[in-house]
Amino acid sequence: MKNYLLALAAFLACAATLHSQEANAPDFGKGLFNLVGKDSSWTMKIGLRMQFLTVTDWSENQNGGWADPQSNFLIRRSRLKFDGFAFTPKLEYKIELGLSNRDMSGLSPFTRNSPRYIMDAVVKWNFYENFVLWAGQTKLPGNIERVISSGNLQQVDRSLVNARFNIDRDIGFQLRHHTWLSDTFLMREILAFSQGEGRNVTEGNLGGYQYTARLELLPFGEFTKGGDYSGSDLKREASPKLLLASTYDYNQDAVRTRSNLGSYMFTEEGLYETSIKTLFVDAMFKYQGLSVMVEYASRSADDPIAKNADGSLTGDIVQVGDGINVQSGYLFKNNWEVSGRYTQINLDEAITGRGQETQYTLGLSRFIVGHKLKIQTDVSYLNIGNAADELMYRLQFDLHF
Repeated sequence: MKNYLLALAAFLACAATLHSQEANAPDFGKGLFNLVGKDSSWTMKIGLRMQFLTVTDWSENQNGGWADPQSNFLIRRSRLKFDGFAFTPKLEYKIELGLSNRDMSGLSPFTRNSPRYIMDAVVKWNFYENFVLWAGQTKLPGNIERVISSGNLQQVDRSLVNARFNIDRDIGFQLRHHTWLSDTFLMREILAFSQGEGRNVTEGNLGGYQYTARLELLPFGEFTKGGDYSGSDLKREASPKLLLASTYDYNQDAVRTRSNLGSYMFTEEGLYETSIKTLFVDAMFKYQGLSVMVEYASRSADDPIAKNADGSLTGDIVQVGDGINVQSGYLFKNNWEVSGRYTQINLDEAITGRGQETQYTLGLSRFIVGHKLKIQTDVSYLNIGNAADELMYRLQFDLHF
């Protein structure tokens, strides 16, 4: 792996040298440099981003005060990105590598006990009119909060609804299409067929396959420059824009506690399999600096309690239940934004043993160059039904080239 990273660094250095002889570097936030083939048959934009995060947590003690502070400093994300087209503009590609510890975590025998460097490796072929076929590893068309890039979030990080229920990345195929129902009404449809095990699994399909369908309705037309897939109303939409969407995901014979995420469920005979269904309903609204995002998520399973052949319990449980997330913010003309979030998680306590969780978050962001250079901070209060309440403060710095 050391040789691989050295070779990658050498390639980037050489490419940067060659490019600098032909043209000036792109504007800040538009990539480190852009390469174009001499015959214009291919392009490659190379970008780099990182997030530095500091977190402090407190737990409520028996006297009603806050005690036992736990602090942590970390590189939350560090990514190297490549995208462009090959041979024809109708054949695009994206490669994203995760270099931080959090990005590479999750090694297991099913990933050959190797760090999971690859986040995205996908090609996108616009083969006919408004139809685009995706193939490779990338995000499934899940809840809106998940498909928004971690670099374009309104607050420091995503909500507990996303943490508990999202379906993340997988390897497979996606068919995407859009239709204008009127001059202003846009409809987008996405179908996905994937392995169902999550990203970077190398030991084959352990259970069944995963099937995902998403429908998006934009009654007032497209958001400015993809603003429906970005947090905050940085474009200050001149007219109201609205996204209404729903996703249904069916993971046949899943072997992990959160569909294609979570821990593997083992029995004395091998892996426990049960089909898991996940539903998302979400909305995004933006107008003149005001943004509102609402999400509902629900997960169920045919038999959420893992058992051995003799009926004895293994201790592994599918995290079934539902949750709602409501988030809003207002961007002032000086590019400061105040945001708030309400999240409630209702895991099935009889099955999971977890009580209701309710979190309130107040955030403050300063966008220096949009999402490409920003400082964000927030404070969250978490009420847990059957455990001590928690208080969390976070401060994060984002830099994107």
